[in-house]
Amino acid sequence: MSNTTNIMWERAIILVDMNAFFASVEQFDRPEWRGRPVAVTNGEQGTCIITSSYEARAYGVKTGMRLNRARELCPDLIQCPARPERYAEVSTNIMFALQDITPDIEVFSVDEAFLDVTLCQKLYGSPERIAQMAKEKVFEVSGILCSVGVSGDKTTAKYAAKLNKPNGLTVIPPWESRERLRQVPVTELCGIAEGIGRFLTERGVYTCGDMEKLPIGALAQRFGNPGRRIWHMCQGLDPSKVKTHVEPPKTIGHGKVLPPNTRTRDTLMVYLLHMSEKVGTRLRRNQMQARSFWIGLLGDDWIGAKLQTTLPTDDGNAIFMLCLQVLRTQWRGEGIRQVQVTALDPHMAQQQLELFSEPTLSRHSNRAMDAINRRYGEFALAPARLLHRSKMPNVIAPAWKPFGHRQTIDTPSGRLQK
Repeated sequence: MSNTTNIMWERAIILVDMNAFFASVEQFDRPEWRGRPVAVTNGEQGTCIITSSYEARAYGVKTGMRLNRARELCPDLIQCPARPERYAEVSTNIMFALQDITPDIEVFSVDEAFLDVTLCQKLYGSPERIAQMAKEKVFEVSGILCSVGVSGDKTTAKYAAKLNKPNGLTVIPPWESRERLRQVPVTELCGIAEGIGRFLTERGVYTCGDMEKLPIGALAQRFGNPGRRIWHMCQGLDPSKVKTHVEPPKTIGHGKVLPPNTRTRDTLMVYLLHMSEKVGTRLRRNQMQARSFWIGLLGDDWIGAKLQTTLPTDDGNAIFMLCLQVLRTQWRGEGIRQVQVTALDPHMAQQQLELFSEPTLSRHSNRAMDAINRRYGEFALAPARLLHRSKMPNVIAPAWKPFGHRQTIDTPSGRLQK
């Protein structure tokens, strides 16, 4: 804790990070699991760990680890099939409860949120006190613990939140940020990926303090505005604001893992139709259409193509026709382990029907199918071929949000919770 309780900050940002979120929800719902090592997997048959409790992590169990290896490290490990709808419910409750503190909230991921509490200081007191309120609010509505970081910018607040897990509260006053970050490796900061990290290393920048030796223009010339932001981030001066609105999606896609080395054309068609219908459904749900699509098949390497429909569409069958084209022209019978269907240019659908738009029958049948599925569950009504779709359960993507285009629960495609 700091002794800054009587100082009004010019800017105050809080990052709330739910601890081992999925596993914590399971331990809350099953009191007999509290204090025991729990690993969340994708379904009963899942062999890859999505996330684990801190009790499991103490044995070396990590996200992405195979279940058999985790059991070697922790023989008493409890395997728990993921329940994405439950995690979405808890996340929604938390995010909406935090709006009681401030409306200036950015849902950064399913288990993280930034709060700009600059204007709340006169009402609630110091940023540190408001951060404690946020911790209490999360526990009140969910029964789970969280770690909180507080600083004068988003990047430093996020760095602070991970310093004292689980259940920590770390304050880095903005006037101390530069010095506190000086010895921190640049790759420890959110947003500095491997490629940028390599660029910095080649120029002698290993820690945030080293960034002072590199002119901001060098980063700006190579990476544009993101490069300028990175230079400021390392000084504890991240200029980015808390985004209170969900930006329109740049892509809308779904992927799914297949049984290893799948070579049966009919099986590939089922999986591709499944993903096409999910993308079409999500486009319609958000009143969007797309014309350009990426259809991908993953074996030893990705194969696939970027293809276009004649007119913008939100129809799963039209997207599936592109998938069949990829099967005909790109696939040579090699073993496939994952498929991906992505709308590359989603945009708001035209309210006025075009002269050569999709047949009215397709629009009406999709509308009826969506209404039935909203009431009775996903794919309660679906193309007959999807009776043979994978029974592997859906997962919740890290970028899920309780509003906007990220409401959907994804299908398994190798994306894991951190």
